[in-house]
Amino acid sequence: MDNFKKLGISNPILRSIDEQGFENPTEIQEKSVPLILDGKDVIAGSATGSGKTLAFASGIIQNSDRGYGIQALILTPTRELAEQVANTFKKFSKYDPLKVISIYGGVGINPQIKGLKTAEIVVATPGRLLDHIDRNTIKFNNVKTLVLDEADHMFDMGFIKDVEKIIKKCPQNRQTLLFSATITKDVVKLSRKYMYNPVQVSVDSYIDPSKLNQVVYKVDANMKLSLLVHLLKNESSNLGMVFCNTKRNTDKIAKKLRNAGIDAIAIHGGLTQNKRNNIMQLFHSGKVSVLVCTDVAGRGLDIQGVSHVYNYEIPRESKQYIHRIGRTARAGAEGKAINILSEKDRDNFASVLRDNDVYIKEMKLPAMEKIVIKKPERGLSKPVNKMDKPASGKRRQHKKRNHNRS
Repeated sequence: MDNFKKLGISNPILRSIDEQGFENPTEIQEKSVPLILDGKDVIAGSATGSGKTLAFASGIIQNSDRGYGIQALILTPTRELAEQVANTFKKFSKYDPLKVISIYGGVGINPQIKGLKTAEIVVATPGRLLDHIDRNTIKFNNVKTLVLDEADHMFDMGFIKDVEKIIKKCPQNRQTLLFSATITKDVVKLSRKYMYNPVQVSVDSYIDPSKLNQVVYKVDANMKLSLLVHLLKNESSNLGMVFCNTKRNTDKIAKKLRNAGIDAIAIHGGLTQNKRNNIMQLFHSGKVSVLVCTDVAGRGLDIQGVSHVYNYEIPRESKQYIHRIGRTARAGAEGKAINILSEKDRDNFASVLRDNDVYIKEMKLPAMEKIVIKKPERGLSKPVNKMDKPASGKRRQHKKRNHNRS
């Protein structure tokens, strides 16, 4: 704990850090915490899982006071990340209690309106926060620190105009912290516009290249599913994440895997927030061992114990490949990234190789049977879990809702 203490972290936070079992600060914490505590604007290049949330949380908790309204605002691109960050704040402010609230769409707004009246720390997605601004249910007068978490991802998701509207509502005399896995031209442009003499820090990828085995299997399109099933059943793994490019394919592949006897569940932005929360709880607890997801749902989440990442579809944007494989081989653990490549994936895969400094070994196809999944006869099928229960006739006729806005 002495190394955390040397960073200038106060005793109540140190006590919480000790209870969580952390012995030494990560590189991003060592580099950024003293700057944050000193009130500097900071641009930090840091991947998910590197300890960045504790880095900015420790500074915010230490520099905030109870009963003085909202003093810190943290913007995140996804609902799951907002919830994750808010929970981190609650853990580390245990002995210096602050009222922390997470604000995102897909859930009722009235409890949020009530919670904002007494909150000191707000973690929010841009869309829902703008709703509160429009309703005049949030006040920024006392905001001392603004954090943009996963800034590059907010650009990718088209949130930047919303983010700029929110920044303009905050007091000019504030501290701004920007955390991003990649420091892109857009991120730099944003920092020049809204930050005051920012100090830039960066750390090497939290992935240990020596621990990450990256491979590719080239396979006919009609054998992709068979190969995925074979690998999931024969690889020695803990938790696995299977990435698809669309919500539709995510649902379809998860269903086919379950029909093939694999304990899989899908998550994407089209699900209600309660379902997404329940799914993540099942995966975190190990009750479901395979999570089939889109980039939006998989990005930014710090999930312990992921040993395998499967790219069932190669990402359309080459830099997403690095974000995907960053789910595994963390903190000294072994990890494997498996790419399943059919003809239509070749252009995307070529972009991955061209734009990223990665070595991906081609593997010989294993002997495997073609998976033929028969549709269950009507009236005989049973839902695999609560997530699969068919909607009632009334629910099937409901109008399509737009779940894209966070």
